[in-house]
Amino acid sequence: MKNIIEIMKYRTSKRAIKALTFSMLLVATTLLVNSCETDETQTVTTLNNLVMADEFDVEGTPNPAMWGFDIGTGVNGWGNQELQYYTNRPENVRVENGFLLITAIEESFEGSSYTSGRILTKGLFETQYGRFEARMRLPYGKGFWPAFWLLGANIDEVGWPQCGEIDVMENAGARPTIVSSAVHGPGYNAGLAITKEYDFEDARIDNEFHVYGIEWSPNQINFYVDDDLYHTITPADVTGEWVFNNGEFFILINLAVGGVFDGPPNDETVFPQTMVVDYVRVYQ
Repeated sequence: MKNIIEIMKYRTSKRAIKALTFSMLLVATTLLVNSCETDETQTVTTLNNLVMADEFDVEGTPNPAMWGFDIGTGVNGWGNQELQYYTNRPENVRVENGFLLITAIEESFEGSSYTSGRILTKGLFETQYGRFEARMRLPYGKGFWPAFWLLGANIDEVGWPQCGEIDVMENAGARPTIVSSAVHGPGYNAGLAITKEYDFEDARIDNEFHVYGIEWSPNQINFYVDDDLYHTITPADVTGEWVFNNGEFFILINLAVGGVFDGPPNDETVFPQTMVVDYVRVYQ
């Protein structure tokens, strides 16, 4: 697996500092928010309670009490011209050496030319408001589309986009220095979504880890990369109904292949590629 030596080295360091980092995170997050250079009119959520955390310390399948799987292709209800077949096989999704690994493979499987993984907390962990964050390292190459995002838990009743969607982080694999955020709702979805890009300038998404997060309150969503607050969305910014105070949302993490965001792989795209997730945490 690509960069497995790096992962193992990091894992050793992670064991040594994890307890200290975890115990200090609430204090550090508060200081981080207060230290960001933001407009004085901006407000953020009050973070004092860890309500969900997966540190991916148990080897094997992701914790079934926390994560389920989407299985199949776009005909199951998603699409965006994606090319992969999502599976629950360990080849595509597993926890190993303290990390969640979602791997895209070029192979013939159930009528598709690629396989990958998509996990979600639907029906297992759903909540409203707070700070949602994940520390991850992303793959690189034309045609990869890693994402960390939220959907309204009422999606089966009201459908999409009425349920609301918050894209904490998306990346077009051919652009290793750019990630983006977005919200989707009625009147502002798909190509009309409210989006913003974040440019690392002197860093990349594929050779180091970064923290991607939001702070979500009833009338505001702030988007962060590491210690940078780079996007704020309020009801005044959307071109339709503000649906982000209508109920609870669940978390999704996936690695798509192809699709409208970055197009299909090309001759220079290297397989397999892995999305490496260090942790997922939610505070309220």
